[in-house]
Amino acid sequence: MRIIRGKYGRRRFDVPKNITARPTTDFARENLFNVLENIEDLEGKTALDLFAGTGAISLEFLSRGCTEVIAVEQAPVQANFIRSVVEKLGDSALRVIRGDVFKFIATSSRSFDIIFADPPYDHPRFEEVPELILNSPLVKPGSVVVIEHSRTRDFSTLPGFYQHRVYGSVNFSIFIVQ
Repeated sequence: MRIIRGKYGRRRFDVPKNITARPTTDFARENLFNVLENIEDLEGKTALDLFAGTGAISLEFLSRGCTEVIAVEQAPVQANFIRSVVEKLGDSALRVIRGDVFKFIATSSRSFDIIFADPPYDHPRFEEVPELILNSPLVKPGSVVVIEHSRTRDFSTLPGFYQHRVYGSVNFSIFIVQ
């Protein structure tokens, strides 16, 4: 896995073989961050990465100047991998929370500037994720929410829908909260 751009750009980390996550491709990640940086300057922002997997998105937020990044991941192997990368970077602005994303959404009272969620495509509660986030205290006016999903899903009717982007087999629905 590599960090594409920013202060940690071009740094590479070996992902353990026993990680079960489906990481966002470099191509999709690079294009998504180009879109995000055209919407909002990431410098000084707070970011939340739900279903963080390998932490590639969290690390990209960190590298591009977010002052606080929270990565929520339930799987111990993935959470420990993200922690090990953060330790190697020596950057305390990224914090890993090992836990259930649905419980986190239901109990967190703080808001973020940018929220990224990449639930497993076959998760039984996948369809609920965008609305749960958009109707939670995690968002505030101006928050940008990105949901990664397969081409079979369509979230364009939800409030705040901004645009749909496709990069290969990766789809992103982007929302801007009013």
